[in-house]
Amino acid sequence: MTSFPTRILGDLAVPLAGLILLALYPSQQAFLAQIAITAILVLSLDLVVGFAGLATLGHAAMFGAGAYAAGLYALHVWSEPLTGLIAGALAGAVVAGATALMLMRAHGLTFLMMTVAISQVLYEIVSKARDVTGGDDGLFGFTMQPVLGVWEFDFFGKLAFWYSLAVLWIVFVLLRRLMVTPFGQTVRAIRDDAGRVGSLGGRVYRHRVVVYTLSGGIAGLAGALSAQTVQVVGLSSLSVTYSAEILVMLVLGGTGRLWGALVGTLVFTVIHHYAASIDPVRWMLFIGLILVVIVLFLPGGLTRGIALIHAWLTGRRAP
Repeated sequence: MTSFPTRILGDLAVPLAGLILLALYPSQQAFLAQIAITAILVLSLDLVVGFAGLATLGHAAMFGAGAYAAGLYALHVWSEPLTGLIAGALAGAVVAGATALMLMRAHGLTFLMMTVAISQVLYEIVSKARDVTGGDDGLFGFTMQPVLGVWEFDFFGKLAFWYSLAVLWIVFVLLRRLMVTPFGQTVRAIRDDAGRVGSLGGRVYRHRVVVYTLSGGIAGLAGALSAQTVQVVGLSSLSVTYSAEILVMLVLGGTGRLWGALVGTLVFTVIHHYAASIDPVRWMLFIGLILVVIVLFLPGGLTRGIALIHAWLTGRRAP
């Protein structure tokens, strides 16, 4: 059981890391906002892959649904940011919940391919609905109101950074609390041995549907945040390629830890930032090499490596 001071320190790690990154990149706050938004999305993916044990390549579908929902909401209904976040989260949850009813009856490779198919179907629907979504040109032309009527979005991304960091902090703290509840423990047990949980009376299908829907809602929240801070939504937000990218981030950091989502996102994004400036064509080679090393020598991800180093320094057994 984690002690209260340790738990509070863990909760404060996100804003502290944000301040450190701000000190390192004071003139690139839009870049830092994108890291925070992507971290929220990867956290949502960790719920499905790391905690529920369900491999997916269609998670960008919920992100894109949330982004388009928030953009359309701002364009046609109300450009108030907080209600726009709710609209995006609901859109992601609806897409995830509706598809989960079918997906959770599949297993293994069939499940994986169905997530890809659903993502592609949604991509094509949005692409063809040009009059509503803008098609290949993307959705644009909306401007957000100040957050809480006070703080206005600026060109340099200063508000975007603090806004995104605040949402990331709230999501991270809530997920930390959720995964130690009976619901979170049951989801982990289903991941480890669904048959045994079912034989003991656990509702495996229902828990998987709920966690997938929750994950979709958080992904939609990240999509809405992206739409509001960038004020444009593109088809790439729905692509299978983007789903694969965030999966790589999670594997780099380590699955089933929450911390892994944060570390993996930061490492991937920073490497992308510098490697793409060196070689815009072959920058993924750097990511590929690191991923091979992680898979071969540190299958638990970077957070597992950090835990092993900490255990070695303190003389304790690694978790």
